[in-house]
Amino acid sequence: MKRGKGKEEDDFISDDAPPKKTSKKETSGDDDDEEEDGSIFICEVSKNRRVSVRNWQGRVFVDIREFYIKDGKKMPGKKGISLSMDQWKELRAHVDEIDKALA
Repeated sequence: MKRGKGKEEDDFISDDAPPKKTSKKETSGDDDDEEEDGSIFICEVSKNRRVSVRNWQGRVFVDIREFYIKDGKKMPGKKGISLSMDQWKELRAHVDEIDKALA
């Protein structure tokens, strides 16, 4: 996938986790704490899937990502999606339709 200056915000979908800042401080694991990379942990939707809100390259994204354990620490994997604010609002606008389709 190409990324460049000409891309619109709605076209940004990533299979790669935004780069993590390295830090000596370990994540505390508190649900309401800000993570080392500046993202805000929202919830864990399953054992290895997390939802967070992060600021990346000056833009805010809702990040739904799979994690794996390395050296006893949860690390973000490649599998996941980062939704721009416009994409997140569009998804939220269709929640009722999704619920009806699931019923």
